[in-house]
Amino acid sequence: MKTRYIDLIDQTFYFPTEEFKLKGEELLFHGIDLMEIVEKYGTPLKFTYLPKISDNIQRVKNWFQEAMIKLNYQGKYEYCYCTKSSHFSFVVDQVLKNNVSLETSSAYDIDIIEHLNKEGKFSKEKFIICNGYKTDDYLEKIAKLIDAGYENCVPVIDNYKELDKILEHTQKRFSVGIRIASEEEPKFNFYTSRLGIRYKNIVPYYKEVLQNKSNVDVKMLHFFINTGITDTAYYWNELTKCLRVYCELKQVCPELDSLNIGGGFPIKNSLAFEFDYYYMIEEIITQVRAVCSEYNIEEPNIFTEFGSYTVGESGGAIFKVLGQKQQNDREKWNMIDSSFMTNLPDTWSINQRFIMLPINRWADKYERVLLGGLTCDSDDYYNSEQHTNAIYLPKYSDEEPLYIGFFNTGAYQDTVGGFGGLQHCLIPNPRMILIDKDENGKYHTEVFADKQSPESFMKLLGY
Repeated sequence: MKTRYIDLIDQTFYFPTEEFKLKGEELLFHGIDLMEIVEKYGTPLKFTYLPKISDNIQRVKNWFQEAMIKLNYQGKYEYCYCTKSSHFSFVVDQVLKNNVSLETSSAYDIDIIEHLNKEGKFSKEKFIICNGYKTDDYLEKIAKLIDAGYENCVPVIDNYKELDKILEHTQKRFSVGIRIASEEEPKFNFYTSRLGIRYKNIVPYYKEVLQNKSNVDVKMLHFFINTGITDTAYYWNELTKCLRVYCELKQVCPELDSLNIGGGFPIKNSLAFEFDYYYMIEEIITQVRAVCSEYNIEEPNIFTEFGSYTVGESGGAIFKVLGQKQQNDREKWNMIDSSFMTNLPDTWSINQRFIMLPINRWADKYERVLLGGLTCDSDDYYNSEQHTNAIYLPKYSDEEPLYIGFFNTGAYQDTVGGFGGLQHCLIPNPRMILIDKDENGKYHTEVFADKQSPESFMKLLGY
């Protein structure tokens, strides 16, 4: 009878995978010996595998290039990174090695842009797509960028007041985009996105207001839906509606030349994950061509804004199982040395699932368990993995510690969790490790931030 953990994985999934392999009874991630990392740095810890960021960027850029050549598409493609997914300098530095543009969402993003430019990492010719509902401070900083010669700084108009406020601070000619207020999925609690301008109002807004602004060029229409780019009837319907608005606007606005299909690609949340990225890219370009041909207009340049897809699969977290509690006949709780609520907040707030695998003891017998965090909150748990509402792990042992890893956690978890700030029940941020490879393919590690200290909490609390 096959009762080992490796047998369970073998009979359930295709294993090994592109990312995961075994060395004996221990897990390798992109060839990295994770137990070696644990023995060197201890747990809890978070890590970022920097090469994965560049890998994902280059894959998408190549897929778009291949599809455009295949379909004889006349527009260009521009990859933008959404800084809100992870603002860390080591992430943005890695992103910018790939000759991409940036998308911003707040006033402080502009300070980061200026810093990157001073360091020679981001040129004034690259695109800056300024999104979000903009505060006065944000609008003033956008105007400052325009005055400083950032020729491709494109504020995306979210409401009717934003343009006038930018014009109060600059006399220079600049380009803008218009964000469509897309209709949400039927299961949402509301019908239309709170961001952007409704479909039917965009052409009238251009005719009545934008057309009369002599120093403003409308260059971009921005389309975003919360579900991201997915092969569903809902997505294709919304994209078609957007394309028809683009074509109608292009007929009265000759300078319009770019379509931003914001909304990212999904990332792997299970060993059983399947998604045909190239098919989706080719199908999007096919749809754009078809609608433009129907209206007899030029095909637009295509912009994408990938945040989670860019950085998500580079991140991981490793915890130790501190002990096990048998609470009733059916429920065993493995208690980890950290907190899900504070250090993987999406598991608690939006029921996000990540790939979860043991780091060691793959040849041991397995058992069904629940995972509990250290806080005193009843919601600090994780109980569902790729095995459908169940977690299976090697059996707990007092003599042989068990370590578990959560993978593809690189987007949003640190900013939503408040990196470096107060945490629920004063559970500290784990040590954060950066993993990179040299030109010979040998990986090396460094500590970006140590485990949060008692002194840092005391200072934050005013003691």
